[in-house]
Amino acid sequence: MTDASPGWTALVLAGQRPGIDRLAAHFGREAKALIPVAGEAMLSRVLRALAETPGLARIIVLAQDAPALLADPALAWTAADVRIEARISGRTISGSVRAAVEDPAIGLPVLVTTADNVMLTPATIAEFLRGAGTGDVAVAFVERGNLERAVGPNRRTWLTFRDGAFTGANLFALTGPGAFAALTFWETVEADRKSVLRLAAHFGPVLMVKLLLRRMPLRGALAAAGGKLGASAVPVVLADGRMGVDVDKPEDHALAEKLLSAGI
Repeated sequence: MTDASPGWTALVLAGQRPGIDRLAAHFGREAKALIPVAGEAMLSRVLRALAETPGLARIIVLAQDAPALLADPALAWTAADVRIEARISGRTISGSVRAAVEDPAIGLPVLVTTADNVMLTPATIAEFLRGAGTGDVAVAFVERGNLERAVGPNRRTWLTFRDGAFTGANLFALTGPGAFAALTFWETVEADRKSVLRLAAHFGPVLMVKLLLRRMPLRGALAAAGGKLGASAVPVVLADGRMGVDVDKPEDHALAEKLLSAGI
């Protein structure tokens, strides 16, 4: 399969936590998703990549102020694409995603990404969907050496396993019924998402010790974690090292601008 199947819906997480978003304030914007990178709003870049991916049936922007985001002049072009729509998010990210996939009008399969995933391309989306297979959940990763070859040394949240260090690439596929159990669990541990050890603690001491000793490869760790939830979970390690770059800090923004402006 090279394209998304006609049943796929893409969810773009474009909300922000309560209070002032420091990155948005740094760039004089109210919404982080509207910060321009190399001349185009982040959300616009992500939506273009999705819109140019053949086979996506729906593209939903999920945020507290989703209609206002799409009404911004930077997103004016989206009005001509009937697949792109806005949906108000709930209290938590995982709860909002779960509510969306439980909506009979949406259902599975669902591709999830974020508004700050500015290095996203149609080719990477197709690669990820090919690797996702037919299980319940797939998660995209970038291997550390691959990222550093593409963009140079970079501060990321590195998850270290027996077969290397990896960082997340803000791409998820929810394809089977076990995805609902995974989303319910994720809602309870969302605050620990940046630490593999704190996450492992929720799965019991045996898995945690194996991870501490780096005895498990990435694929095995995800399979074991999914098994605890009754869901099959697989990693997809992406070829494009730039996919480990999202825009959370001013230095991330500077790097993304450099890469995009240079066409790297």
